[in-house]
Amino acid sequence: MKAAERERFDALLGDVLHELPQRLHVLLEESPVIVEDYPSRELLEELGMDPKTERSSLCGLHSGTPLTERSFQHNADMPETIHLFREGILSQAGGWEAWEDEDGTLWGGEDNVREEIRITLLHEIGHHFGLEEDDLEELGYG
Repeated sequence: MKAAERERFDALLGDVLHELPQRLHVLLEESPVIVEDYPSRELLEELGMDPKTERSSLCGLHSGTPLTERSFQHNADMPETIHLFREGILSQAGGWEAWEDEDGTLWGGEDNVREEIRITLLHEIGHHFGLEEDDLEELGYG
């Protein structure tokens, strides 16, 4: 990803973060958001994904112990983090340029990228609160 694309993406992420409720900002102080172009080969392999074909399919990842599973024993655990992967989010959104598929569905464009950033971030925050994939899908953050 080129520097200009990173800057464009990060500006949209800044907009999304600015729009979040204050109580989520407090959470993000405890669970930092790490933004990378794509996940490492090691991470993809650890998740059972093929680094050659699935590098751009992962949008985000929550690591750490969800609130619903914490106890006093988790104090020594690694800190929680939320990872966002620019290439995965951009791919899921349809790219920077708007286009229409054969069914007439609109893809791509800055608004879709911003929305995909928002959905991915809220999805990973949902994992922090102990929500499972089915729960997040039901809420529209799948």
